[in-house]
Formats: sequence, structure tokens, C-alpha cells
Amino acid sequence: MLLIHCPYCEEERPELEFRNAGEAHIARSASIAEESGEDFEKFFFIRSNPKGVIFERWRHVHGCARFFNAARDTVTDRFITTYRAGAPKPSLPKSASGPAAYANRPPDQLNVKRPRRKPASKGEAK
Repeated sequence: MLLIHCPYCEEERPELEFRNAGEAHIARSASIAEESGEDFEKFFFIRSNPKGVIFERWRHVHGCARFFNAARDTVTDRFITTYRAGAPKPSLPKSASGPAAYANRPPDQLNVKRPRRKPASKGEAK
């Protein structure tokens, strides 16, 4: 189970107490009613899904109930940092993000689950 640090409660709690609320630091239009249908669709529904570090909004549902932002690595599912909502996006070290961070790392360090081989039954050849 993951432990997530809430920047408001100042403690690490189990992931079951939190809910992901989507991408953080999204630039919203001042007049959404004037947006074209295609632009509104891109804003509202289309999100990137990069491999590496992403910035997300989270909510401590079963705690203080406040929203906060987090930098999380999508490959290792590791939280790099959490910070209060409204704070600027923190700068991260180059080693923490991007495909270069995973170059030459063995799969067991990337939390990659390998499919298990099904054992052969008595009647099947190996």
C-alpha cells in the first residue's frame, strides 16, 4: 500500500484515504462559453498520459478533505513531492523525470510485473 503525505495534515496516510482529482496546473479559459466545441473538448476531456513524472491534483477525502498537488512518477508509482494547492509547480531534478531516468534500470527496479507462466498440466508437453 502506498503512503501519501498530506501537506495540510503534515502526515503520511494510506492511499485509501485519498482520491486522484486529475491533472494539476491546467490553464483554464477566462470565458469558457466563448470556446469552440473542439477547444472545449480538448480542455475538458483530452489529457496527456506521459511516461515519467506528472503533476496531479489529489484530495484527502477521509482526512482534512482538502485538495493538494503531487508530483508522481507513473513508472514506479512513487510520489516525489506533495505541495499545497495554489503553490507553483516545483522544479524537479533531471534524474527524477523523463525516459532517461529509466535507462539501464533492471525491470525489477521499475515495479514492472511480469506475466507468470502457467504450469503445464500432467498431459501437456513442456
